Amino acid sequence: MNIIDLHCDALLKLSEAKGALRFADAPELETNKTRLQQGKIKVQCFAIFIEPDIHSDQKFQAALEQVDYFYKEVLGKNPDMVHIKKWSDFDQLKIGQIGAMLTLEGVDAIGNDLTKLYILYQLGVRSVGLTWNNANLAADGAGEPRGAGLTLFGKEIVHFHNEHQILTDVSHLCEKAFWDVMEIAKYPIASHSNSKKLCNHPRNLTDEQAAAMFTKGGLIHVVYNPPFITESGKASIPDLVKHIDHFCSLGGVKQIGLGSDFDGIATFITDLENASKSQNLINELLKYYSEEEVRGFAYQNFLDRRPGVGR
Repeated sequence: MNIIDLHCDALLKLSEAKGALRFADAPELETNKTRLQQGKIKVQCFAIFIEPDIHSDQKFQAALEQVDYFYKEVLGKNPDMVHIKKWSDFDQLKIGQIGAMLTLEGVDAIGNDLTKLYILYQLGVRSVGLTWNNANLAADGAGEPRGAGLTLFGKEIVHFHNEHQILTDVSHLCEKAFWDVMEIAKYPIASHSNSKKLCNHPRNLTDEQAAAMFTKGGLIHVVYNPPFITESGKASIPDLVKHIDHFCSLGGVKQIGLGSDFDGIATFITDLENASKSQNLINELLKYYSEEEVRGFAYQNFLDRRPGVGR
C-alpha cells in the first residue's frame, strides 16, 4: 500500500555530511531512495531544519544549502524522484516514481524577512512550521517555558500561508501559539505529532487540540519517535497504533496520516527502524481497520484534504 510520509530530516544529514552520503542508498539515511522504494513510500516530504546553535546571520544560507542538496542529490541524481511543486502534482506521479516535497521546520532561517519565506516558497516549500522547540520571532515552541502565542510577525506568516496555499504545521508549537494558529490558519496540519493523552510529552497534542484540528479540517500525522509514543521511551508498532486509535475516537478517522520523522530520531519502534519497514505498520493496521480506512491513513486522507482539493 502506497504511503505519503509528511516528515523526515534526510536533508540535514546530507548537509552535515557535506556530499559524503548518496541519497540513493547510503545506509546512514533511514529514508534513502532504496528504502523508500522497499517501503512503498509514494511521496516523501523533506524538511529543511536549521540547528538552533547556528548563528542567526548564517541560518538562511544553511537553509539554502539544504535546498541545494535536495535539488542536486535527491532530485538531480535520481530521475525517479519527482519534485512536488503544486498540490495537483500528487495526481501526476507514475508507477515507479516517488514524489519529493520540501517543507520548513521552524522559520528561524528567515529572521524577520518575509521575502526569504517567499524565496523558499518559490523553491518548492509547501508546508511550514513556525517553530522548532525553541522560541523565535514568530512564536514560542513546545520547549519554551514562557509558552507565548504568535507574534504579529507570526500572524503575518500564517496569512502568507493562507494566500499561497501553504500548510501551517502546528507540530512544534506551544499550546498558546497553537490556538492562535487555529484562529487564522486555513490549512493547519500536524506533520509529526501524537496524543498527549497516551504519552504526556510536550510535543504531543491534547484531546482538545486534536478535536480542534479535526473540526477545522486539519490532519494529524502520527510520528514514529518512541519518546512521543510511550512514556518509557520504548515502543512497538501496536503502541503507535494506539495513538491512531485514540485520534479515531475523537472523530479523526478521515484526518489521520503518517509522519515518520526518520533521520531526525535517535531511537526506533521495533520492526519500524527505517522507511523500508513501513509496510509492517500497514499490515498491523489492517488487523484492526478496514482496507479503506488504512488507505486513508497511508495516503488518501492527505490527498482528500490537501489545499485546493478538500478545504
